[in-house]
Amino acid sequence: MIAAGHILLTKRDTSAAIGWIGTVLVVPFFGVCLYLFFGINRVHRLARKLVQARNPQESGTDPAVRWSRGVTGSFRLLSRMVGRISGRPLLGGNHLEILIDGDNAYPVMLEAIRQAESSIMLSSYIFRYDQIGKIFVSALIDAHRRGVAVRILLDGVGAGYFVCPAARALRDAGVPCERFLHSVLPWRMPFINLRNHRKILVTDGTTGFLGGLNVGDENCGETDINKRVGDMHFRVRGPVVRQLAEAFAWDWSFTCGEELAGKTWFPPLAEAGDELLRVVTAGPDTDLEKIEYTALQAITLARHSVRLMTPYFLPGTRLQSELALAALRGVQVEIIVPRQSNHRIMDWACRADIHPMLDAGCRVWLSGPPFNHAKLMVVDREWAFVGSSNFDTRSLRLNFEINVESYQTGFAEKIDDFICRHRRGRLTHHDLDERILPVKLRDAAMRLFSPYL
Repeated sequence: MIAAGHILLTKRDTSAAIGWIGTVLVVPFFGVCLYLFFGINRVHRLARKLVQARNPQESGTDPAVRWSRGVTGSFRLLSRMVGRISGRPLLGGNHLEILIDGDNAYPVMLEAIRQAESSIMLSSYIFRYDQIGKIFVSALIDAHRRGVAVRILLDGVGAGYFVCPAARALRDAGVPCERFLHSVLPWRMPFINLRNHRKILVTDGTTGFLGGLNVGDENCGETDINKRVGDMHFRVRGPVVRQLAEAFAWDWSFTCGEELAGKTWFPPLAEAGDELLRVVTAGPDTDLEKIEYTALQAITLARHSVRLMTPYFLPGTRLQSELALAALRGVQVEIIVPRQSNHRIMDWACRADIHPMLDAGCRVWLSGPPFNHAKLMVVDREWAFVGSSNFDTRSLRLNFEINVESYQTGFAEKIDDFICRHRRGRLTHHDLDERILPVKLRDAAMRLFSPYL
C-alpha cells in the first residue's frame, strides 16, 4: 500500500499510474521490486539539487551575444513558448550545416578534433571500438597528449554495459572519460532505464556537432546495405554553440561532479551566419518533456504541412492526437518510418499503433533499405527541429536528448526535401488488415511495452 500511495502522489500519467498500481497489487513483492528499480524518477530529484547548487553565472548565455527576436508570423508564438520552457534565448548569427551519413560527417568531425587547440567535449550514446571508433579514439588521445583539455562522456548502456573497450582505451591513455549512469551495484540499478542519448561534439568552444549519428562502422558506406545505418548530423557555428557546450557541461557535472567553466570551454563567440537557432534539451530531470512540448506547439501552428522522419514511431497519445487533428483540419501530415529498423520489436509495436494516424488522413511512408536513423521534423517548410530525439515514448520521456530548432526557411526546405526523397512505399489500411491474426496479436502485445522499448 505504501508503494501504491507513492504512485498516486508522483505519477502524472494516468495510464502509467494505473499500470504500476495494478502491478504492485497483483504481484506484490515482484511488483514493488519492479517499481523501486524502474518506476521512481530519482534523476529528477538529483537534478533539482544540482540546479540549486549551480553558480548561475556559469549557466547563462554570454551577455555579449546579440539575442535575436527576428521571428515573424505564427512562429513568433512558438519562439516565445520554447524560450519560456527551455530557459534559452533564440540566437541569431549562426550557421547550421547538414552532414549526411558517416562518410560525410566523420571526416569533418575528426578534422575538428585534430585542429582543436584548447578543448574538446564529446558525448555519444554508442561508441564502438571498431575501425572508425579506433580512429576517433586515436585522434582524441593525440589531442590530449598535445595539451588539449578533453572530456568524453559515453552512455553507461549504449556504449556497452559490461565492457566498453573505447572507454578503457581512453582511460588507459589518461583521457578523462566517464560513463553516464553506469554501475553494476544493486543500489544503482534503478538508473539503468534512464539513458543519455545525446550526441555532442564541441571543439574549442566554437564549433559544435549534434544529430543522430553514433560512432560505429555501420554508419559508413562500405557496410552491406542491409546492415548499414543512414543518418544525418549537423555542424554548427555561432553563438548557439554556447548552448550546446552548456548542455554537455551539465551532463558532465551530473555524472562526475566536475564543473567546466572559463574561456577554455566557453570562449567569446562571433557571428558565423544569419540563422536563428536554439538548443532544446529534454530528459527525466528538470527538462522533462520539453522536446515533446516543442513539437506539440509546432504542430498546433501548422497551416500547410508537417513532415516527420524517425527510426521509431511510438510517440504516445498526445503527439498522435495533435498530428491527427492537424490532418483533419487540412494540413498535409506525412510520417516516414523505416520499412525495417534495427529493432524489429519497435517495428511490430509501430504497426499496431499507427491506425489512428491513417484514420485521420495522415500519410505514412516506408523508407529504405538502408535503414535510416535520422530524426527530423519540418513544419510548413519554414521551421525545422532536428537532433537526437526519436518520436517514441522512451526518447520523449526517459532519455536525455538534445535537439536544435531552426527558423531559417532555407534550412527547413533542405530538410523537408530530404524527408520527401525517402518516401518509398505507402503504408495503408489494407497493409495492416492483411496481417494474419498471430501477427496482429504479436504487434499488439509489443505495443504494450512501448514506453520501455
